[in-house]
Parts: sequence; C-alpha cells; structure tokens
Amino acid sequence: MTPQIRLGADIGGTFTDIALDVRGQMHSTKVLTNYAAPEQAILDGIDLVLAEAGLAYSDLDIVIHGTTLATNALIERRGARTAFVTTEGFRDVIEMRTESRFEQYDLNLRLPTPLVPREDRFPVAGRIGAQGQELQPLDEAALTALAGRIAAGGYGAVAIGFIHSYMNPAHEERARAIIAARVDLPISISSEVSPQMREFERFNTVCANAYVRPQMADYLGRLQMRLAEKGAACPVYMIHSGGGLISVETAAEFPVRLVESGPAGGAIFAADVARRFGLEKVVSYDMGGTTAKICLIEDFAPKTARSFEVARTYRFAKGSGMPVSIPVIEMIEIGAGGGSIAWVDAMGRIQTGPESAASEPGPACYQRGGQRPAITDADLVLGKIDPENFAGGAIRLSVEQARVAISREVGDRLGLAPEAAAFGICEVVDENMANAARVHAVENGKDISDNLMIAFGGAAPLHAARLCEKLGIDRCLIPPGAGVGSAIGFLKAPFGYEALASRIVRLADFDATAVNALLDGLKSTAEGFVRAGAEGPIRREITAFMRYVGQGWEIPVPLPDRPFAAGDGRLLRDGFRQNYARFFGRAIDGLDGLEIEIVTFSVRAEDIRPAPDRHELALGREGAGAPLSRPVFDPARGEALASAIVARDSLRAGQRVSGPAVVVERETATVVTSPFDVVMQSDGSLLLLRKEAAP
Repeated sequence: MTPQIRLGADIGGTFTDIALDVRGQMHSTKVLTNYAAPEQAILDGIDLVLAEAGLAYSDLDIVIHGTTLATNALIERRGARTAFVTTEGFRDVIEMRTESRFEQYDLNLRLPTPLVPREDRFPVAGRIGAQGQELQPLDEAALTALAGRIAAGGYGAVAIGFIHSYMNPAHEERARAIIAARVDLPISISSEVSPQMREFERFNTVCANAYVRPQMADYLGRLQMRLAEKGAACPVYMIHSGGGLISVETAAEFPVRLVESGPAGGAIFAADVARRFGLEKVVSYDMGGTTAKICLIEDFAPKTARSFEVARTYRFAKGSGMPVSIPVIEMIEIGAGGGSIAWVDAMGRIQTGPESAASEPGPACYQRGGQRPAITDADLVLGKIDPENFAGGAIRLSVEQARVAISREVGDRLGLAPEAAAFGICEVVDENMANAARVHAVENGKDISDNLMIAFGGAAPLHAARLCEKLGIDRCLIPPGAGVGSAIGFLKAPFGYEALASRIVRLADFDATAVNALLDGLKSTAEGFVRAGAEGPIRREITAFMRYVGQGWEIPVPLPDRPFAAGDGRLLRDGFRQNYARFFGRAIDGLDGLEIEIVTFSVRAEDIRPAPDRHELALGREGAGAPLSRPVFDPARGEALASAIVARDSLRAGQRVSGPAVVVERETATVVTSPFDVVMQSDGSLLLLRKEAAP
C-alpha cells in the first residue's frame, strides 16, 4: 500500500527544506541548515510542518531524506583519515590520474590533490589478470602485518582497490577478511562500491566512499535515533544520486552514492512536472542557497550517466575535478546560489562564488555576522525580495546592511552606487548560469532554446525570467512548492537501484549463456535493493555500454529484458550502430576488422508508480488585479519599474499578470521581468510567457 503521510527532508548548504504530504495535501517549510548538528534542522522543520498539519511524529508513514553532507565532506576535505590498500605497482594511480590536461596551455596547472596522501597508500603483492584469472597469489602475510600498522596508525577507515577486481573480487574480499579480523574500522572494497573498469575512477570512488563513511554512518545513526526519540516508528529511506530510494543501512555502507542526492531529487521533481504537462523537452533550473544546477530532461526522464566529477577546480572544465564512478543523474552544477559571495578580482571584474556564506554566517542582510555581500543581498537591494516576508517572515532582512556590504566590497572598488553594483552582481551570476546551461546543452548536442524551463529552489524563481531572456527560452514553469522542490521530488522518487558490472565481450565471440548469467546476477542485486522498500511490480531497464574496439569511451545501448540466444549478437550490433549514428551522425562502416565490444552491463530496477494527472498549458487572458506594487529593478529596461505584487494563492487558474511583477509566496518569490507575463495554471504552477511569443 502507498504510505498516506510521507515526509521529504533535504539538507542544503544554506537551508534545510521539509515537505510533508498528507494524503495529497502539501505542507512545507525552510529552516537554516545546522552545520554542527544537521539532524537538528530536520527535526526543527518537521516540528513546524507537523504542527501546521495537526499531526505527531507517530503519524508519519515514511521519511525520505537527501543531503549534501557527503558532497561537502569531499569538497572541504573533512572526512576520515583513510588507509588505501592496493595492488603492488599501483600505489600512485589516484595521484597520476589519467595524465590528461584539462587546460592544455596553463603552465601553472594544478591537479586536484588525492583524498589519500601517498604515505597512507599501501601496496600489496598479488595480481588478478584482465580476464579474472589469478596471475600472482595474494601476499596474506604482508596483509596481516599491514593490518597491525593500520590498527596503530590512527586511521578512521580502510579502502581496498586491486587491479581488475571488477572481473574477480576474490583478492579484495580476502584482504577485507584479513584486515577486519585485526582492525575495528569500516572497510570499503572497490568491487562492491564501483565494479567497473578504469582503475583510476574505481580507486578514487572507493577512497571517496571510505573517506565519508564514518561521518555519514554516524550522522544517519543519530538521525534515526532522534526520530525514534520523538516517537517516529516509520522507516527512513535515502535518495541516491541516480534518483532512486535505498535503505539507510545501504546508504551508510555506500555513502558515496549519496553525493548528488539532493540535486537528484530536484531533477525528479522537474521530470514529474514535465510528465504532468506532457513536455518532452525540458531544462530544469535549480538554484538554492549554495549552488545552481542545470539538467536536461527528455521524454519525461532526466539524463543519466555512470560517473561525474566532484569539486571541479576549473569552472566547467571536464577533468578538473574528483571523478566518482556511480550511477548519477547527469547535470552541471556551479557555485551560484543565494549565498554565493560577490567579489572583485585583480582585473576589476565582478565575480560570484564558488565560496558561499551558507547559513553560518549567511549573507550580510541576514544580520547573523556576515560581512561580505552575497547574491541574496543584491536581490534584496534591487527590490526582488520583501525584507519583511523572507522565508515566510522567519528571517528579517536588513536592506541597509546589504547596501553597506555591496558598497564596501564591490561598489566602492568600481565607483558604482549600491544599486548599480547589485545589478552587476546579478548580471554576472545570471550570465554564469546561462553559460553553464549552454555548455551542458552543447555537450549533449542540444539546442537549449527549444526547451521549456522548469525553475525551482529558493532562489531560482528570482532569476528564472532573466535567465530565459539570456537563453532565448520563451516559456518557464514555476511549480507549486518550488521553494522546496527537491524535498517534494524525494516524495516522487521510486524505490530504485542500478547495478553495474564491467565485462568486455566482443560481439564476434558473443556467449549468450555467460551474458545471461551476468545479467541474472545484476537483476538479483538491483531487485534486492528495491524489495527492501517496495512490494509492487518492478520495471527493469537493461543497458549495454558499447564501443568500437580501440575507442576510449562507450555509448549506452538499451537491451531487451529477456534471455539472450546465440544469434542475438547481430541484434546488439544493429542496436549499437543505430545508437552510434544517433550520437555522432553516422555509424562507422566499411572498415575491415573493425569489431564492436560491450564494456559494461547495467540493470536498473524500480517500482512502478502511477502516472500523474495530465494538464494542458493554459495561456490565460483574464487579467488579475494587483492592489500592491513596489519598485523592482528590471534588467531588460535597466531601471527600477513599478511592479505589481501579487500573492500566489490569490490567483485563479487562467488569470494572467503582465510583467513587471512579483508573485510572492512563503518559500520564494517569482520575479516577472518586463518581457514576460505570468499565467496561473490549473495545478497551481506559474507559466512565465514571453510577451511577443504569446498569442
């Protein structure tokens, strides 16, 4: 049975968002994130929404949680001291990386520092071959001695990564048993964390998992205990980076899968809105307090990948971050949130982020000790935000402190008045986000101006109209609950898990029996995770990642969910050629001996959820009255304009407000710039519609 009272909790860098669904009725709130005790912010938020709904903790049927804590620990290097045990001769793989240069002509190029320093990396004799055969026995005596060194070395976690363990995990499993018998520490092995080929990415992923595992296990344990003390008897599930739900126990063992859990909830939220309106080409825009995320959604599903990078040192530069090989919803993320700090560089240019004021001390206008201007300060000075009604009035903002901070750090250095400096700050952050969206679209071979934008997050509705202006997008939806969109997305997420395994299979030597056995194992693994939280029917997606022999990367090829027969090699060949042509324009034909091979198999399983009610986009002609107005700076006109102030809950379906205007609600505000109108939709969404594009 579907739980009737469900709660989603999303810990962000600045705010913790809570969404409570009581039999279809939504209650939500935002509270400042508590860095010292993140679970306390969740409890504070739950107290507020339960009181509003007239419920108790014991009434909750399910809690779904996502968090950026694992991401922040990796970025800020606040994890456990980790011992990395690896194959002799491969000690420096995580430092040598792939030896590629992400910025070819930068003579001062600095690669990201590995999570585990060289003195904490321990090579051990023993070797598994590329086909999974044992070439050299594992040196168990050396491992026994090493376990003693680890026990006495003050380590907090152990990572084990051996060469070719994705083909044969026996050595890793034996090494874990030997060390675990002598050391009481969490041990992660790469064949379980990321059973994929490419040793640098796999080794880095298992190190990242071990690095954050003690901290995340401790936090998740505290959260469960505090919820139980409050009277909650319901299960707690985590949303993982691929967009599905897993148990807290699985999350504590594989916390690296949580690295993009919050943003994944946002992408699911946007995909649900797209499905509701039948929108096949969507770009989601999620701007919170610390970061902004752009994700492409096609055919009602966000694009996924098998790996991504954390903490890129060069903005947008692929290869400049820390690779993590896990299934993930693919998006581009930049340090552009409401709390991102504005500053002036040595060349006299306004810059924003990636440093964030976060919740402590917060932007200058929060009056919590912050002295440096943030994007929220600029939005406030420009009139986009009501200082008396921020976060539903829970946080009173100071316009004067925002003006002082902007003048001191930006305006005085450039000879600009506070309003002009604030406009410059907002233009820079909006252009940075537009550039990120363009880069993401180009990398995927898409024209972003063809898409409808779905904007959510506390800060996105403030900037969405201007971003649409820059990208040439004519339509933008602001769904109900946009300020806590990721938390609502958690409630839409299926119980899902993706299991992967690397096996190089040339189609000329296609062995249907071996492939079926491998896929059966992956299906069992994926469905096992799903069955931990779901009892209904399960949908499976089978994918082979394939390439021409000699190529360096693979493309995904969907496979039928059935046992394969000996003659199915031709089916896979045709599927590969069709998908290769879709990616690159044409398949490579006419080259003698050019063979095709499968590198990795994937099985994604998830429970089947009912389709949402369908709605049609209403263009609306009925005007809505606006008794209030205030001056808001309009970037298209370059001046402050008298803008209608309209409460979102006062609008009826089909009513239209002409920009410039601001539609206000408790968790955010939607700024309608002069080139746009806004129309209320039947489901409570706001449709921003460019005036010249409107009928």
